Amino acid sequence: MSEDELQTSASAGLPAPPGGGDFGRLRAAGLRGGASLAIGARIAAARDALARGLLALGLTPNHLSVTGLLLTVVAGVCLARGASHQVPYFSTGSGPTSWWPTLATLALLLAGACDMLDGALARVGNLKTRFGAILDSTLDRFGDMAIFLGCALHFALQGNLTAQALALVALCGSFLISYVKARAEQIIPDCSVGYWLRGERFAAILIGCATGHVLAMLWQLAVLSLFTVWRRIDHARRAARALPDGPLPPTGPGPGLLGRLRLWRYPRGSIPYDIVTGMNIAYLIAAPWFCPVLLGQGQYADPLRNWLAG
Repeated sequence: MSEDELQTSASAGLPAPPGGGDFGRLRAAGLRGGASLAIGARIAAARDALARGLLALGLTPNHLSVTGLLLTVVAGVCLARGASHQVPYFSTGSGPTSWWPTLATLALLLAGACDMLDGALARVGNLKTRFGAILDSTLDRFGDMAIFLGCALHFALQGNLTAQALALVALCGSFLISYVKARAEQIIPDCSVGYWLRGERFAAILIGCATGHVLAMLWQLAVLSLFTVWRRIDHARRAARALPDGPLPPTGPGPGLLGRLRLWRYPRGSIPYDIVTGMNIAYLIAAPWFCPVLLGQGQYADPLRNWLAG
């Protein structure tokens, strides 16, 4: 269960946002669903069926949450060994190659399964507890630490100052996205805005590892996740000003042509969301083949060190 599925507004005595679940906003907005909606529905059905089987075995959501963290730590160790390495099946032919990113991918796939199933198990088995939600969210933060610190340690050994900084900024971004939401929802009903929620960040890390393009993933998350931080701060500011009687600002695209063109503001499952997601995936897969910097190669592989030295 991600932090964006936990509604802290209930504990603050505020009304819950419309809809529910990953695609609640799409249903509430009446938008046409895209490919991610159909895929998500099938995954959700399989997830709930598997959760019922795990429930029969006597497993609890906390068991899965802790297991997911341990698997994420394994992925972090793999990245500490080979975050800059290309994978043998997707190599450009230059630079180090190893199976470490692939091993990180396998560990993350299992960790992601645990992360999906713990919330489903709690819901299907009626095992939701206040502490369980706190534990799950806290372990997610430890998982973020394992991934990005693993990357930072690897690039420290490589001497790439820029990559180290990117890993730390990406880590800070992941923490701030969750922090702003948790803090804002003590005042406003809902702050689940912005594109780079936990699911999107996890998918980017997974694709970056599977393709051996971890450094490209760090550039993506270090830069773009800060826009989600800003989006949440801005939404909280405008919503706090509107309370208690004024209309709350929209969580989706704004009015007018400019608002509709902001495709990253559309809810999960919508066609604009699929377009933005496709562009982010295409960047992770293809951009490093055309830009050596994203593989840590070439004379501009460490621009931060070059700037500080100059």
